[in-house]
Amino acid sequence: MLETTALPRKATLPPPLDTRYQVETPEGIDLPLRPAGLMVRTLAFSIDLGLRGLILGLLFIALAFLGKLGAGLGSILLFVVSWWYMVLFEVLNQGRSPGKQWMGLRVVQDDGTPIGWSSSLLRNLLRFVDMLPFGYFLGAISCLQHPGFKRLGDLAAGTLVIYREHPLTRPQLPAAEPRRPGFALTLAEQRAILGFAERQGELSEARVNELASILAQPLQVPAPRAVDELNGIARGLLGPA
Repeated sequence: MLETTALPRKATLPPPLDTRYQVETPEGIDLPLRPAGLMVRTLAFSIDLGLRGLILGLLFIALAFLGKLGAGLGSILLFVVSWWYMVLFEVLNQGRSPGKQWMGLRVVQDDGTPIGWSSSLLRNLLRFVDMLPFGYFLGAISCLQHPGFKRLGDLAAGTLVIYREHPLTRPQLPAAEPRRPGFALTLAEQRAILGFAERQGELSEARVNELASILAQPLQVPAPRAVDELNGIARGLLGPA
């Protein structure tokens, strides 16, 4: 009777920590969002808190000259700035208060769409719950426990604070007439030529000529024309500006 030896199984490792939040737009496009953690959100809120204090301080100094009328107006302004500062900036400035903008953040709906009035009002009115029993204790616990770093106000309003993605910019290439190579280039060759053209401004003239002569060898281009030829091919690969 043959004995079979069981092969040792590989230990299943836990999945790596992923801070990406994947949503699908109504058009069926997968949109990766990057939720902002507790620390960066605390810094953004501190900036907004300081700005609100500065605004209120300047207004109270000006209203102090109006006596009782100034005191009444000050109470109204205190309410408006305290409760509407965040809402107005979030709705009218693409989800970015000054603090969030400074830290590169914005608040959106769970599906990635811009935040609306009702959601912004709800998430900001519930700040007093997040502050219980003191110093944003409940809000901090909620952020640390939730995979999307949501405080209680975000959970109720269906919102998410994310890092603002910077738009991609096309690389600047030297001015040259677009050209086609005499034969099909491999992907590695295309990348090499584009990389040469993009980094040309960072290199010395001697280094540029040295690299151009190496890259132009398969193209059978004379060394004096190598730089112009490679820049023209790079322009042709990148397409019209």
